[in-house]
Amino acid sequence: MAVQLRKSYKFALKSSSLITFFLTGFYIVFLNYKSQLDWLMVLACALVCFVVSFGIIQIRVERFIYRRVKKIYDDVSLLESSSFSSKPITTDMKTLILEIEKFAEGKKIEIDTLKIREEYRKDFLGNVSHELKTPLFTVQGYILTLLDGAMNDKKIREKYLTRANKGVERLIYIVKDLDLITKLEVGELKLDRVEFDIIELIQNVFDLLEMKAGQKDIMLTFDMEYAPIYVNADKEKIQQLVSNLLVNSIKYGHPNGTTEVSVENLIKNKVIIRVTDNGYGIPKQHIPRLFERFYRVDQSGSRSEGGSGLGLSIVKHIIEAHEEKIYVESEEGIGSEFSFTLEKAKNISS
Repeated sequence: MAVQLRKSYKFALKSSSLITFFLTGFYIVFLNYKSQLDWLMVLACALVCFVVSFGIIQIRVERFIYRRVKKIYDDVSLLESSSFSSKPITTDMKTLILEIEKFAEGKKIEIDTLKIREEYRKDFLGNVSHELKTPLFTVQGYILTLLDGAMNDKKIREKYLTRANKGVERLIYIVKDLDLITKLEVGELKLDRVEFDIIELIQNVFDLLEMKAGQKDIMLTFDMEYAPIYVNADKEKIQQLVSNLLVNSIKYGHPNGTTEVSVENLIKNKVIIRVTDNGYGIPKQHIPRLFERFYRVDQSGSRSEGGSGLGLSIVKHIIEAHEEKIYVESEEGIGSEFSFTLEKAKNISS
């Protein structure tokens, strides 16, 4: 894309004025020495000298700049399908410098972005490999043991096949979560928006996770009694979102702890849902990366809590697909709060 520079003749004007001044001075001294000083002739010569100098300097400078700038643009592939026009480039160096600085800044941002993406790609591939490796090797180990003769023992055969099946289920779980995130990212997964009672949906998730929470003596509860509150969203995706947040809260919550959900009016057409626990909390340095795929606060590589490592990433993508916001507040040793907004239903009073 050719850059149209503003006309400026300051350099040529100053240069030709200086040349005219010195040449006219020498001409006056010469005529005075010859005793032939004629001021009309001096003025005419000065005028001719100025015009000729200005023309030569302007044309030469413009052509010089044009060649250099065109080479710069060609070298950095800034031009796309078009090229510079046949008009000479002007001597407006300020505009030229600003355009080059702007281009350089843009390229710097592109390079920094590519570096970040490359690091993310490396982390992502490493994490995928780690997550898939454990269940794959587990399944392979059980199958090889059976093939080596253990399958002749009915009890061992059933036991190992059951464990291998659990490994396969974990692989399917990870792959399905990855597929969901990919569809959310590229916009292939369409939202089926309906109006529904968010209080009823949360209570249903409480019921589904009651046994899981009971294993750690964690109580799932509302902060108060609520009348129905209707929102407009994809019910299935919001249920998955709430489930992921609650499961995460249970995993990293203290035994005999509490996970509390509150629903508040934010603005006229929005509600905010808060999921608050009194668990271990999250160190501040980890909060910016919480929603990355496979990112875990526990960097030791322990997978004792299970899961695909994709729960919070899915939560983020579901919220973004709804064009809503999600927030995190946490203090180590005290607990965490995840909150997100939803659009209120228009046709049903809440």
